[in-house]
Amino acid sequence: MSSDTPNDARVVPLRPGADRPGTPAPAAGEPLWRDLVGDVLRRERQAQERTLRDVADAARISLPYLSEVERGRKEASSEVLAAAARALGLGLGDLLSRAQGELVRRTAVARRPSAAPTRGLCLAA
Repeated sequence: MSSDTPNDARVVPLRPGADRPGTPAPAAGEPLWRDLVGDVLRRERQAQERTLRDVADAARISLPYLSEVERGRKEASSEVLAAAARALGLGLGDLLSRAQGELVRRTAVARRPSAAPTRGLCLAA
C-alpha cells in the first residue's frame, strides 16, 4: 500500500459528518437526536402500515430524503419534521415528545448497572 499513513492509524468515520473538524463525538451510550427522531418516524409509519412513498408524498418530501431521515443519516429541519409528523397524523410536539421519551428510555438502559456476577451459593426462599 502506498499511503503515508499506516493502516492502523487511519480514521474511518462511522457516521456521515463525523469527519468534520470541530464535530464532537457523542458520549458513549448516548444516541444521536436524529437517530431517535428517525426511529420514532419509522415505527409510527410501520405501525400505520404505510409505505415510505405514501408518507413522503403526503408530507411533500422526497422519498430518498425521508428514508435518510428515518435512518438517522440526515439532520432534518423543523419544517421537514413537522411535515413528516403531520403526514403521520402527529403534531411536531408529539413527535419530539416521543423522541424525548425514547432518549430517556435508552439512556436509562445504558446507565443501568449490569448485574454483578454471583459467587458462591444463591439461596431462594
